[in-house]
Amino acid sequence: MRFLLALTAIAAAFAAAPASAQIDKGCYNYSGQNVWTAKVVEKLREDIECFKGAKDKADISIANREKRVLQLLASVGDVEEPELGADFTKIPAVVLTAPDVVANLLQPWPVPADNAPDPIGAFRFICQPGHIGYNDPLVWPKQPGKSHLHQFFGNTSTNAFSTYASLRSAGESTCGNILNRSAYWIPAMLDGKGHVVRPDFVSNYYKRLPADDPRCGKGPQAMGVKCVALPRGLRYIFGHDVMTGKPSTGSAFFDCLGTATVQAVSGHFDTITEAAKGCPAGARLGAIISSPPCWDGKRLDSPNHRDHVADTSYGSWGYPKCPATHPYIIPAFTLGAWYSVDEARADSWFLSSDDMPGMARMPAGSTFHADWFGAWDDGVLATWTSNCIDRHLNCDSGNLGNGTALRQTGNFSWNTNPRLVDIPAR
Repeated sequence: MRFLLALTAIAAAFAAAPASAQIDKGCYNYSGQNVWTAKVVEKLREDIECFKGAKDKADISIANREKRVLQLLASVGDVEEPELGADFTKIPAVVLTAPDVVANLLQPWPVPADNAPDPIGAFRFICQPGHIGYNDPLVWPKQPGKSHLHQFFGNTSTNAFSTYASLRSAGESTCGNILNRSAYWIPAMLDGKGHVVRPDFVSNYYKRLPADDPRCGKGPQAMGVKCVALPRGLRYIFGHDVMTGKPSTGSAFFDCLGTATVQAVSGHFDTITEAAKGCPAGARLGAIISSPPCWDGKRLDSPNHRDHVADTSYGSWGYPKCPATHPYIIPAFTLGAWYSVDEARADSWFLSSDDMPGMARMPAGSTFHADWFGAWDDGVLATWTSNCIDRHLNCDSGNLGNGTALRQTGNFSWNTNPRLVDIPAR
């Protein structure tokens, strides 16, 4: 009898409770959790779906939970995506930028000239160096401190837990502004004296044949079956394969640029040591690397983060052609990190990946590679693709080819400060 009375009292209390409290009880109420895991994010999303079916104050509860989900994605990852070490074929959901934000991050800019005689359309911009860290969200996802030391640029929130959703939702950008929240990283440059040498700037140059070019699947010297835009969520590694030692993808070299008063020997050098011989104090040493232009059209990532993209070859046919397994032509890009050389010269410089624990020391710069995790605003990506690339324009300085350009936010300088920082402890 007492048990039945207790149940009756509980039922009466619940019936008399405010509608929002009833909804919270029916919809899990995970918004008050203090320990955040991927499971909690999953439950929050279940909360949101539950609240959509409720009537009283559901809009407030939904907004609070959606805000919390965005805050958590940067630290726990996107539970809608599989582990990044596996084949990944699901295109992630779009993360929109508010129209007023987009408008504030663009500025009027003249439409550039045609890129002739170069057969490709081009889109260029400059990035400032970002943070350094022992993280790699592709090779070592959710394992902070596991990788060799990297120099990051682009999204300032990039860490071991980064996903497409977290990159699009958080962080500033050292590449113009947050309309390009893509993450870029390369091995850190070390001076052999306990310091990381930070680049002065990093140049980025996206390029591809215009979509109506006969070589995009129609002409007798077709490069592939179709020229397409970068798919949302694409990510890959190119250059030296540190993990397996297999042949490099893309292409890389080192160079040196002098000034009006400093003479330097420019060229395509395989190692830092070779480039340093003709690179005196006051010059800049460059590490330049280009990504593969061919995509399989299916995967946004692969187990080794390379196999879903490929290089062209000339074979017996005598012109560049994508493999039959990777028939889609995407905008490839070349990045160049440029480092000021001081009085100590660059003879002792090497990359963090050249000297890995448990492995023999490699020639300086021979392990050069780069990682890219695309997180462009969809509208801006479509704009520079349809204008700069497909209209065969010569776009630089973030010019989008439609009378606007990316507005630079934050401070910009051609000389990084500080230039040298101590190698951080793991």
